[in-house]
Amino acid sequence: LILEVKERLKKEHGNLPVGKNGMDDEEMVLWFLKDRKFNVDDAVAKLAKALAWREEFGVNNLTEESIKNIASTGKAYLHDFPDVEGRPVVVVVAAKHLPSEHDLLESEKLCVYLIEKALGRLPPGEEKILGIFDLRGFTLQNGDLTFIKFLIDVFYYYYPRRIGQVLFVDAPFIFRPGWNMVKPLLKSYANM
Repeated sequence: LILEVKERLKKEHGNLPVGKNGMDDEEMVLWFLKDRKFNVDDAVAKLAKALAWREEFGVNNLTEESIKNIASTGKAYLHDFPDVEGRPVVVVVAAKHLPSEHDLLESEKLCVYLIEKALGRLPPGEEKILGIFDLRGFTLQNGDLTFIKFLIDVFYYYYPRRIGQVLFVDAPFIFRPGWNMVKPLLKSYANM
């Protein structure tokens, strides 16, 4: 099936990148096949979309230097140590996410950079990462449905099934209305 997907991508989407994280990356092809329950047509469509997005977004051009300003806010980082299952841990400090002060695209780049870096730290046999949302001090000024939608889209379309678990730390009462709006989105993505 991997060869079939690769051949279809080359034939139907020959302009997509090749190499690591490209249309001939067998690990990536296999991951999208698994995500689409080994349906070749669905895997080709979803992987082609993901590869085109990676190129358009400039994923391969993201570096520590390119995200250093937004990273210096401390709003999100890759923890130095894995969780007890060996998964890389991405920590989001919601109180430091200030949509009125931070450029959305820069926040998106930080997000993707951290996902890429976390995936690069996966130990053999592990395929998923852990996300921790530290909600201590979260207020309405930190709420950002546009970014949350981006995050959900990123994990559904471009990094499918890469989140093993998400933990929320000290979710305040003010968080609940936003969470109640996001939960249906998550359920609809989970059923796709």
